[in-house]
Order: sequence, then structure tokens, then C-alpha cells
Amino acid sequence: MTQFKGGSEKKMKPAQKEIRLAEIRALEPVQDNENEMIVEGRAIVYDSPTVMYEIDGVKYYEVIQRGALEGADLKDVPFKYNHSDSVMIMARTRNKTLELIPDDQGLLIRAKLANTTTGRDLYELIKRGDIDKMSFAFTVAEDSYDKETRTRVIKRFKKIWDVSAVDTPAYQDTYISARSFFEAQAEAERQAAEAAEELRKRLIIKTYLF
Repeated sequence: MTQFKGGSEKKMKPAQKEIRLAEIRALEPVQDNENEMIVEGRAIVYDSPTVMYEIDGVKYYEVIQRGALEGADLKDVPFKYNHSDSVMIMARTRNKTLELIPDDQGLLIRAKLANTTTGRDLYELIKRGDIDKMSFAFTVAEDSYDKETRTRVIKRFKKIWDVSAVDTPAYQDTYISARSFFEAQAEAERQAAEAAEELRKRLIIKTYLF
């Protein structure tokens, strides 16, 4: 359920799966484990407003509230490539080859890639910088929207579904679900402004007539 500033609420459809981008990097192997291929990135940063959508110079923001991961389902999360089910999974929380590490800043993701041809190729591409983005899929349990600042606040995550290393620009449109949210807000603002203008004109006409 989305809460609006001022105490009003809007009933929402069942939580939709959303996707966000983050940076990813390859860690250098340590001396005792030279064959390990570890990549990591900070998927979530608390209390850091991000511009998610802009229309006609008006910016719409999203911020993740500190503690939003408390109670979220982080069990059995796979690490994939391009969120594809046709490519072998590279790591997984179930066997601790993928770590989702909540801390005071947000969420750190660290994956120990499988020592397979695909895993080695992916690690090399991340290490060289050919692939420098990852994305994570999630659903939201609770959020709110501040009309004055045009900011969506994610208060509680419901579940993290998967994490993926992704190509760009093919995955630059991963904000599509957020855009849908803010486009709806922009349309509501436009309709409210038109209604207010229509009322103003009627009051002016009424004043002149009487």
C-alpha cells in the first residue's frame, strides 16, 4: 500500500517486481585463494535520493529509507547473467557463494563466481570493465509518496528475487517500473492542475455575472 503525505492512502495492486541498476566490480584474488573469482557492488544506499524520472524539467525522486531491508526475504537468491534462466546460475545465497550483506549504509552484494567457462568469462569481462553494472529484482512491502518533493520513499522491501550482472545499454531501461509509478503521479498532477484552472475560470465568470 502506498501512503501519501497528509495521511491519505492509495490501494495498490499486488507488489510488482521492480529492477534497479548498481555498479559492480571484480576483486583481486588474495594470495591464498588465487583461483577465487569474487565480484561485488553496493546495490542499495540508504537515504540517498535518486532522480528516477524527469518530464518537462520536473524531477521525480526515489529514496530508500534506512532499515528498509529489515524483515525482507533474502533467502535463496541466485546470481545470474542478464536475469536469464537460460544461462547457468553463477552463485547462490543458499550455498553461501552469494552474500547479501545489510549494513548501516544499505546492501552490499558479494558473489563468488563458479569456476566454469561462463563464470571465468564473466569475471574477466567485469574485471576489464566491459560489464560494470549489475541489477537486482525486488518487490516492495511498503512505500509512500511525498507530493511536495515528488519523492517516493521505499520503507520496507518484501523480497529480493535475484541479482544479475547486466549488459549496457541493453539494460538501461531497467527503471521502467519506476517510470510507470512516476508517470502516473505526473498525470495526476496534470489533471489536478487542469481542474484547479477550470475552477478558477468558473469563479471569475461567476464574479462578473453577479
